[in-house]
Amino acid sequence: MNLLGIKDLSCDEISNLLDMADVYLDKIQTKEIAEPILQNKVLINAFFENSTRTRISFEMAAMRLGGQVINFSAASSSIKKGETIIDTLQTLNMMQPDIFVVRAKQEDMPGLSSKHLSCPVINAGSGMSSHPTQALLDALVMRKHLKRLDGVKVAICGDIRHSRVAGSNIELLQKCGAIVHLIAPEEFLPKSTNINTKLYTDMNDGIAGVDVVMMLRVQKERMEDNIWFDEHAYFKHYGLTHDRLKQFAPKAIVMHPGPMNRGIEIASDVADNADYSVILQQVEAGVAVRMACLDYSRTS
Repeated sequence: MNLLGIKDLSCDEISNLLDMADVYLDKIQTKEIAEPILQNKVLINAFFENSTRTRISFEMAAMRLGGQVINFSAASSSIKKGETIIDTLQTLNMMQPDIFVVRAKQEDMPGLSSKHLSCPVINAGSGMSSHPTQALLDALVMRKHLKRLDGVKVAICGDIRHSRVAGSNIELLQKCGAIVHLIAPEEFLPKSTNINTKLYTDMNDGIAGVDVVMMLRVQKERMEDNIWFDEHAYFKHYGLTHDRLKQFAPKAIVMHPGPMNRGIEIASDVADNADYSVILQQVEAGVAVRMACLDYSRTS
């Protein structure tokens, strides 16, 4: 079964995946060896973009389930010699992988991969709108801390327009009944949004009373050339500091998908404060969620 985007999952399917991930997370934390359901299976990690957390957590997830992993890098492949993406996909397909995990700048790469590969395809991040496994791991962490998703108030703050993390989180959270606040300067807000999403250009108003504050980095590599950006001014108006958090969202947990740009969107004393920061827990949950996604793709 392919996992191409949150749009393909019902709320019940999301809940089932999170339940499965909860079991795997418990095994990781207790050092219990998981059932080797991927024994004698080979996963191709095809990353056409750089990654640390997602790539390594998929590799770790597959290995924890007894699988073998081949890491494919476009930078050292025949694509650099002029081979087309389709030729590359068809070539890899003839090597008979059992699962194909793909990340790319192109929005349609997971769908294109599914058309040319005979095995399940999992989207590890595509374009500026879709990162389903990140949204699932974020949901797992929220659910563990808040015991639910329905009715939870989540503020997503930062460069929302260029963020695939924001796109999938908005979709998942709304599908599961959460209330979503989007906070950014006008040029970083989405051009269109769901009517159930509240937009804010004032950081303090946007995070007031929420249960979760999710910070996003400014993605300079995806910004239009005509967007002017001043890091110091941005941090003043949109950076998450301890004082701002305690004044406007004192009960909120703080999330960030990484990589963080400290002193631009988040202060170090917030990111490193274990009283409310769950950023490292997101990394740990990432392995468990991707184990669940590999299990789901194998059995569905």
